[in-house]
Amino acid sequence: MVLPGRNPVILAKSLASLDRLSQGRVLPAFGLGIADSAEQQAFGVERRDRAGWFDEALPLMRRLWTEDHVSHSGPRFRIDDVTLAVKPYQDEFEVWSGGAAPSELKRVGRLSDGWLPSFCTPEQVAVDRETVESVATEHGRAIDPEHYGALIPYRRPGVEISDFYRALLARRSPNADPEAVVPHLDRLADTISAFVEVGFSKFVLVPVQEPEEWGRELDQVAEVALPLET
Repeated sequence: MVLPGRNPVILAKSLASLDRLSQGRVLPAFGLGIADSAEQQAFGVERRDRAGWFDEALPLMRRLWTEDHVSHSGPRFRIDDVTLAVKPYQDEFEVWSGGAAPSELKRVGRLSDGWLPSFCTPEQVAVDRETVESVATEHGRAIDPEHYGALIPYRRPGVEISDFYRALLARRSPNADPEAVVPHLDRLADTISAFVEVGFSKFVLVPVQEPEEWGRELDQVAEVALPLET
């Protein structure tokens, strides 16, 4: 989910409540949002301010999940003696981040417990992971080797890559073959396996076209993906 533009106190409480209800099955993954004017207008945060918002909000949320009587005074948020009535079910409530720009990779190393890039290739993430791990080490942190994943968009045979997705690809992976980054369903297993080969193990699979019937869609994707599960 996009973090800049959301109230960190309300979001921290909502996620803590959801984690309680699900008995620890919540795994938030935050990003800055895409370079899209409509999205930026919806969240009410200028593009140049998104990074600062993220860097202030996430540490504040971590404090709210673990501490009582939290006070904070920063450029965007000011709270005095706030305690969440519900803390997360998980003792260590982990947060992953997306992004692939150099500044975003450094942010993952500084602030996040895992990395979930999107619209990328295995070759790209293998190189970028080195930056994440190097920055994490510089800040006295370590990211679990199992906490590297990827969001993989896929499409059914006959479905073309839309202009919207091509624009995303042009920004995220300008030198990559769009057919490889957005594979057909019958090539999805090969794409996942290529990510596994470079040490990635968690995947979010997203159809680029709204399915006519989600139950059938999930069944067919499961036939492709579940045999790869370890």
